[in-house]
Amino acid sequence: MGYRGKVDEQNRARDLRAQAWTLAEIAEELGVSKSSVSGWVRDVEFDETARRARELDRKARGTAAAHRRGPNALQRRKQAEIDMFLTAGRHWVGTMSDREFLLAGAALYAGEGSKRDGSVRMTNTDARLIAFFCTWLRRYFDVDESRLRLRLYLHEGLDIDAANDFWSTVTGIPLSQFGKPYRAAADPSIRKAKHVYGCPAVIYSCSATHRAVMGLMAALLSSHSLPG
Repeated sequence: MGYRGKVDEQNRARDLRAQAWTLAEIAEELGVSKSSVSGWVRDVEFDETARRARELDRKARGTAAAHRRGPNALQRRKQAEIDMFLTAGRHWVGTMSDREFLLAGAALYAGEGSKRDGSVRMTNTDARLIAFFCTWLRRYFDVDESRLRLRLYLHEGLDIDAANDFWSTVTGIPLSQFGKPYRAAADPSIRKAKHVYGCPAVIYSCSATHRAVMGLMAALLSSHSLPG
């Protein structure tokens, strides 16, 4: 390539850098080395806002391309394994007997329930676990529905009405029995994920019921109940 060609490349590189192209992008566009580009554009200034806009555009185009391509071989194998074990899990569990459901609920409470005397309390963001717990509690204990309460932990900026309606449907607890929600200020230094419907605590204030639940839990976890 002659001298004029090099000048054209350098001028083109400088123009692209001024538009906030990266060194790698310019090198690929012109078919030259990244080190050559670096020397040509070292003194070229570009707008930081334009650079961020280009970065967002690259990410968006990359995501769109990935969607067009569909899952790769590794992703397909992963999904196939997930599907296989979901099917196997349904086969292994089947339909629980009454005793199995009783023990499953006791195990759930052992892991997730409150151990403090005075009230039965389950807190979790997973609607399936909350629904399981409410069904279990009502099945095996004489629950006074008017004494069931729900307290919601929800980040500021999220829809409190939608969250309340969601958890009322999941639990069967009327909105009139919901306590004042705790609205948490988001702190990105701690966590970025926010559960759109928040984290509910289902509370049944009854010492006798709590002690019965704790008795079940203690029996389940004792060495006498373990397989030989």
